[in-house]
Amino acid sequence: MGFAEELRNNCSADWDAAVNHPFVSQLLDGSLPDHDLRRYLVQDYQFCDAFTALLGQAVASAPSLPSRLVFAKVLGAFASDENTYFQDCFSELDVPGPDRSGPALEPATRDFDALMRSALATRSYPDVLAVLLVAEWLYGDWAARAGDPAGWPTQPKHSDWIRLHNNPEYNAWVTWLRDEFDAVEPAAPELRARVAETFAEAVRLERAFFDAAAPLAMTA
Repeated sequence: MGFAEELRNNCSADWDAAVNHPFVSQLLDGSLPDHDLRRYLVQDYQFCDAFTALLGQAVASAPSLPSRLVFAKVLGAFASDENTYFQDCFSELDVPGPDRSGPALEPATRDFDALMRSALATRSYPDVLAVLLVAEWLYGDWAARAGDPAGWPTQPKHSDWIRLHNNPEYNAWVTWLRDEFDAVEPAAPELRARVAETFAEAVRLERAFFDAAAPLAMTA
C-alpha cells in the first residue's frame, strides 16, 4: 500500500462521507437547488487564490523538470477552464461582484484557506502535495459517481462541474499526483506525521465544506 492510500484509509469515514454527501448526490442528479449551488460556488471560488499559489509552489519545489511541467499544465487549465465555469455560473445565478471577490467566509472556507496557506508557507513539496492531492482526488472520487455522461444532469451548471472533475485528463492527473505523493513519502518521522496530519485535516475540511454548502440537505 502506498503512502497516499494509507492516509486515505486512515480517514475513510470523513472521505466517504464527503464523496457520498447529500450535496454531491443532489448535484449528480440535477436536483441541487440554485441557492445551495450559489452558496457553494461563492465560497469555493475563494480558494482559487490559495490553490493557484499552491500549484505555483509545486512548480517551484518539484524535484524535476517533468514534474514541474505537469503542474504548469494544470495551472494553465485551472486558470482558464475552471475560472470560466465559475464566471459563467455567477452570471447565470446573478451573483454580484462583491460576493464573487469578497464574500463573508463560512468557517469551513476560512479554515480550509488557512490550511492551504499554511502548507504553502512550509515550501515543503510533500506538504503542498498533501493538500493538492486531497482536493483533486476526493473531487475525482465524487465525480466518478456520475457514471456515464449520458446520465448526467442536463443543465451545464451541474454537468460542467462534473465534467471538470471526471474526464480522462483529470483522472490521469489524479493518478499522477497520487504516484508523485508516494514517491516523495518523507523518511523522517516528524515530517511524515506532519504531512499525514495535513492530509487528514484537508479531508475533514472537505466534508465540513459540503456540510456548510447544503445544510438543509443534511436533514432531508
